[in-house]
Amino acid sequence: MTDTTELLTHTAQILAVSPSEAARLCGIGRTTLYTALSSGELRSAKIGTRRLITIDALRDWLERNEQPTEA
Repeated sequence: MTDTTELLTHTAQILAVSPSEAARLCGIGRTTLYTALSSGELRSAKIGTRRLITIDALRDWLERNEQPTEA
């Protein structure tokens, strides 16, 4: 599943994604995402050697970082 559009259509079924997939879904760089992970601003789970970010954690993080639009 490398196509972002395909990934977005399956997010209802997907519970968690890798940091690279999470960055792509959010439209940000991996460095920005890893900074949020290391600061604890973005929650993740580590299972074995894999780091996973839940779709809910991504939504919460994005909502906390929303900026009001200027008129």
